[in-house]
Amino acid sequence: MSGIDQAMIINGVVLLAVLEADLGPHRAIGRFRVFRPILTAMAIAPVYLKGLTTMGDGLALEIAGVLAGLLCGLLAARTMQVYSSPRTGKPVSRAGCGYAAVWIVGIGARAAFSYGSVHWFPTQLGTWMVTHQISGAALTDALLLMAVTMMLTRTSALAVHARAIHTRRGAATA
Repeated sequence: MSGIDQAMIINGVVLLAVLEADLGPHRAIGRFRVFRPILTAMAIAPVYLKGLTTMGDGLALEIAGVLAGLLCGLLAARTMQVYSSPRTGKPVSRAGCGYAAVWIVGIGARAAFSYGSVHWFPTQLGTWMVTHQISGAALTDALLLMAVTMMLTRTSALAVHARAIHTRRGAATA
């Protein structure tokens, strides 16, 4: 399977998993909802990570991927509302068009870059990679790290907000 095929599969899996779990009103936040993205990341990483670069511009690119994923994940989390269910008092979330747009634009940009790297600007990208001594594996890893970090950041924010609601609920009933 080519690198572009792998990138497209990862992009599709992450987008579908996140939107299916989060879009809509009154989405329950339970253990499965928090652990599913972690399990997804644990399944994706060993299969697709090529071996992290430990020095030079390849490492800088991978760190940039993590930072971009962190920022995008925080942006996605800000577009989601976490609140206490009026019916059950348990934490639930609401995510709408803004949330979907963040994910679609973020993953769409990664997909467009992956496609473009093969079909639109392979020569320019190859020249840049040679100039900066960046391997194809480091580039693939940076894109993967961005996707996984975005998903895990959103999950962490969701878990933190849900825990705060649970803690407040417990303090109010005590």
